[in-house]
Amino acid sequence: MKSKLIDCITFFQENFIFNLRYKILKDLINEFIVCESIYDHRGRKKKLNFDKRFIKKKKIRYLIYKKKFPLGNSPWQNQALQREFILKNLSHLSDEDYIFFSDPDEIPNPEKLKNINLKRKYGIFLQKSFSYKFNLYNKYESPWEGTRVSKKRNLKSIDYLRQKILVKNLKYSFWRIDKEKDIEIINNGGWHFNNILSPKKISLKLKSFAHTEFSHKKFSSLKVIKYKIKKRFDLFNRGHTFKKIKLNVFPNIILKEIKNYKKFLL
Repeated sequence: MKSKLIDCITFFQENFIFNLRYKILKDLINEFIVCESIYDHRGRKKKLNFDKRFIKKKKIRYLIYKKKFPLGNSPWQNQALQREFILKNLSHLSDEDYIFFSDPDEIPNPEKLKNINLKRKYGIFLQKSFSYKFNLYNKYESPWEGTRVSKKRNLKSIDYLRQKILVKNLKYSFWRIDKEKDIEIINNGGWHFNNILSPKKISLKLKSFAHTEFSHKKFSSLKVIKYKIKKRFDLFNRGHTFKKIKLNVFPNIILKEIKNYKKFLL
């Protein structure tokens, strides 16, 4: 029996990017699993943002994490709980099925999914990174260590897959048995479309996600964000400036439906 391909993400507010993700991957992915919590990673109640129209689409399974995060948990611990909730909902799959986990804005290259045959325990998709606009290239974070993959039989923790399966592990000496090295690198592995959002939504993201150090006004104010987008400056004051490039490195769907993406093209 052919292995199924299962695409898993946690969700906060990224309907626009998810729609693009679905269009790019739907012919290859057997099931999209989307997990949204009724709390943000800082433990604050939030509304459910996933567009209900997606739920009716073929292959999409929508999970809602309803538990209140434990008092005193760090945002990282809360993020891990939401990720592991996905794992608890994979019992219907076989051990040979492929489980992909990404942030919503990390889209694997569909060409790499065709006839995938992972020879190692884990895989890392190295992806081109873009910020604010689809064609605003971020050379500083390219290649981006994005989508991770594992067969279900090797997947004991999605948070481990995300946090501990790293390219740098391969540089450690053989005696560092604390570092997982059974990793396959997948080059030309897709796209990291970072902060392809309105300034208002970028601000909300900064105030809600696990990196609490970026919730300060010097990062999250609308005025600051609009200025940085206009100047093509890095959001986190690292001195990076992004460069406009041609559209020939993008998924075909963006080129075919370019009018739908003009808002986020330079």
